[in-house]
Amino acid sequence: MSTILFELGCEELPPKSLKPLRDALQASIAEQLTAADITFDSIKAFAAPRRLAIQIQGISDKQPDRTEQKRGPAIKAAFDAEGNPTRAAMGFAKGLGIEASELTTINTDKGDYVGFEQTIRGQATTELLPAIFQTALDNLPIAKRMRSGASRNEFVRPVQWAVLMQDDTVIDATIQGHQTGTQTRGHRFHSPDYHNIAHANDYEKLLDGLKVVADFDKRQMLIKNQVKALADEVNSDAIVPQDLLDEVTALVDFPIALRASFEARFLQVPQEALISTMQADQKYFCLTDKTGKLQPYFIFITNIESKDPNQIIEGNEKVVRPRLADAEFFFLQDQKQPLFALTESLKNRVFQDKLGTIWEKSERIAKLAAFIATLMQQQGHDINVDETVRAGILSKADLASSLVGEYPELQGIAGTYYARLNDEPEAVAASLEEQYLPKFSGDVLPQTPIGICLALADRLDTLVGIFAIDQAPTGSKDPFSLRRSAIGILRILIEKQLPINLVALVEQAIKGYSDAEGSKIAKMGDTFTQVMAFLNSRYRAMYTEQGVSVDTIQAVQAINPHMPLDFDQRIRAVQAFSELSQASMLADSNKRVANILAKSEVSVADTVDEALLSESAEQNLYANVQQAQTVVQPLLEQADYTQVLQTLASLDEPLTQFFDQVMVNSEDAALKNNRLALLKQVRALFLTVADISELQL
Repeated sequence: MSTILFELGCEELPPKSLKPLRDALQASIAEQLTAADITFDSIKAFAAPRRLAIQIQGISDKQPDRTEQKRGPAIKAAFDAEGNPTRAAMGFAKGLGIEASELTTINTDKGDYVGFEQTIRGQATTELLPAIFQTALDNLPIAKRMRSGASRNEFVRPVQWAVLMQDDTVIDATIQGHQTGTQTRGHRFHSPDYHNIAHANDYEKLLDGLKVVADFDKRQMLIKNQVKALADEVNSDAIVPQDLLDEVTALVDFPIALRASFEARFLQVPQEALISTMQADQKYFCLTDKTGKLQPYFIFITNIESKDPNQIIEGNEKVVRPRLADAEFFFLQDQKQPLFALTESLKNRVFQDKLGTIWEKSERIAKLAAFIATLMQQQGHDINVDETVRAGILSKADLASSLVGEYPELQGIAGTYYARLNDEPEAVAASLEEQYLPKFSGDVLPQTPIGICLALADRLDTLVGIFAIDQAPTGSKDPFSLRRSAIGILRILIEKQLPINLVALVEQAIKGYSDAEGSKIAKMGDTFTQVMAFLNSRYRAMYTEQGVSVDTIQAVQAINPHMPLDFDQRIRAVQAFSELSQASMLADSNKRVANILAKSEVSVADTVDEALLSESAEQNLYANVQQAQTVVQPLLEQADYTQVLQTLASLDEPLTQFFDQVMVNSEDAALKNNRLALLKQVRALFLTVADISELQL
C-alpha cells in the first residue's frame, strides 16, 4: 500500500468553475479506480487558483489476478470420430498460445464446448494511473477548452507543470503534454519558485509553508472565520452568499480578510443596489446590523500578506467609491419624477411581439389582481380593491427606472422604494417587491394580500399569453420560466390557504387579453385547455420534491380537482390513508371494482334495489355503504378528507366478504345489475377523495 500524488499546475483557473472541477476530477478518478479493481483507503482532492490535485492513500500496488474462461467450438466440431482434435480445435488452441491437449470441456445448457481457463495477471497500478488521470482531465465539465502556443493539448487554462508520484518516486508519464515530476510551485508572489516534493504525503504541509492553502474547504473555513471575526468587531453580521464564498475561495491561495468602509451618505441609496454592486463587481462581503440594515463597512479577501494592510484597504475604498456613487446617481435621477410618470415609457416597451407592450401587461395585471382581490374579500381577507388596481398599474413602472436599468435584479425592489418616497399607500408599496415572489424553489412567498394578488396575476397573465402564441415549454427549453411560474401559483394558493378555483383564474386571465378591438388570443378554448393541463402537470414536480409518492399524486390527479388548496388537502389525506393497515386491501378492491364496472356492457344504475339483495354479504356491504354515506357527507362539506378515508376504511371487511361470497356476474340480469349498482356506490364513495385504485401498496 502506498500514497499517490497527482497535481496539475495551471495559469489561474476560472473561479466559478474551480469547485465543480475539483469534485468532477475526484469523482472520475474514484470511479475509474473502482472499475479497474484497484483498492484504496481514501482519496482527497485539492483545488487552488493555480492547481488541481489528487492524493490517494492506501492504494494497492496492482490489480488482483483474475481467471477468465475462454469458450471455443462445440465438442462435436472440435474432435473427429477417433477423438483427435480438428482444425477448429487446433486453431482455437493456437489463438490462446496453448496445445490442443490442454483444452478442457465446458458444460452448458446449450451443449458441451471446448474451453480453457486463463489466468490474467493484474497490471501494476503505476502503469494504469497515467491513463486514468488523463481520462479524468479529458472528461472534466469544461465549456470551452483552449490550447497554449503551439501545443495541441487542450485544457481550461494553459498548463505549467505536472506532478505524479508514488510515495517518493516519480511515475514517469506525459499528462496534458507535460512530463511528470516532483516539483510544484508555491504562492505566485510569496513563493514563486519551483520546490521539490520529497514524499507524496508531504504535499499539503509543504504548500502550507509556501503560502498556499491547497484544501479548498479548509481555505473556505479560514475565510468564514476571518470574516466573522472582523464583523463582530463592529457588532455586525456579514452577508455571505454561498456562491460568492465559493468564488472568493477560488480566487485566493492564502486568504487574509480586511475590513474597509465607505461614506455613510451612500446608505440613503437602496441597500440592495449597494450590496449588488459590492458583491457582483468587487466580490466584497457586506455588513448589516442585527436588524438587517446595511452598515458602512465591507470585508474583502486579499491574496497577499502585506506589510502595510492600510494601503490595500485604502485602495479598495477608492475603487468602490465610484461604483456606489453611480448607484446614488441613478437613485437620485429617478426621483426627479414620480413612479407613476415612469409608466408612460412602458407604452413603447414591448413585453412580447404578439402580446403587446409592458403597459398593456400592467393593465391586464391590474384587472386580474382586482378580480383576485374581490374573491379574497368575499373569503374574509382585509384587502382594498382600489389599492390593488393602483399596485397593478405601478407593478412594472420601475422597469423604466435608471436604477433597474443598471441593476436588473432590483426590479420590484426599486419600485417599492420609489412608491414609499411618493407616499403611495404602504400596502401598494410593499406589493411591488412581493409580486416577484417566489423567485426560486423554496423561496419565501408574498406576505401582503395585494402582493399575493400581483404575484398570481403576473404569472397567470404570462402563462396564458405565452401558451396562446404557441411558445409553451418544450423539453429543457423554458425561456419564460413558465414551469417555475406555475409552481409559484400553486404554492401561493396552497400555502396561503386560498380556496380559489384555477378555472376561474385562467378564464379571467384569458379575458384580460380582450379589448374593444377584439382579443389577442385566437383560440381561447385551446389556450384554456393547455394552460389548465400545464398547471395540473406541475403538481407532480412540486409534490415529488416534497417526498410524496407518485402513485399518491396520481390518485388525486385522477379526479382532477381544480382548487390547489383542495388538491393539497386530498394529497395529505391519501398519505395518511396509505399508512392504514386496511389500505392495501382497499386499494386492490378498488382496482377490482373499477375493472368490473369498466367491463359492464350496460349502463350501471345509481341506485340499489334493496329487495334484490339476496345474499347476506351484499346486504351487509349495502348497510355499511349506507352508513358511510351518511357519515361522509358532512365531512366532505368541511373538506375533512382524512376523516373521510378513515371512515371508508371500515368497508374493508364487508368488501372482502362480498367478493368472497357473492357472484357479481350472476346469470340473473336483475341481480347482476343491482350488484353492479352497489359496487358503483362503493366506488363513488372513494372517488369523493381520490382514486384509491391508483395506489401501489
